[in-house]
Amino acid sequence: MRKGKIIELKRVVITGMGAITPLGNRVPDLWDNLVAGSSGAVPITRFDTANFKTKFACEVKNFDPLSHFEVKQARKLDLYSQFSLVVAEEAFLDAGLKESRFDRTRAGVIWSSGMGGLSTLDEQLFDYAGRRGNPRKRSQGVNAREQSMLGLACSL
Repeated sequence: MRKGKIIELKRVVITGMGAITPLGNRVPDLWDNLVAGSSGAVPITRFDTANFKTKFACEVKNFDPLSHFEVKQARKLDLYSQFSLVVAEEAFLDAGLKESRFDRTRAGVIWSSGMGGLSTLDEQLFDYAGRRGNPRKRSQGVNAREQSMLGLACSL
């Protein structure tokens, strides 16, 4: 901060929550399992663990993309993107914004992720090695894409 410059603080309010986690695919399920002291660790099912020492992980369980998306849309979205859109929808509904009018100029999407779209990246690496790459698939694993998708999904 430069000398003499004052930072104006603004208030931010969390109005809705959503969750897809190894402990539950909705906020109430997550909370119930947290309170019960449940563990999300289970044997790995997403890939063959034969060549790995570790055989367990905290995977999301019982997530069916087709209960949220059309087949064509689910195929175009990385699992990471599917999770983000479903969670945003839950948070939007939890906030009561779906059925209410609100000033969209005073609302926004804040999204953070260390890395997303790894399944698409993995698929692309194998496709590239086999010379079958699809240029459209490249953008499916890009983190910055989520903010735009979430904003559009929530009409912001």
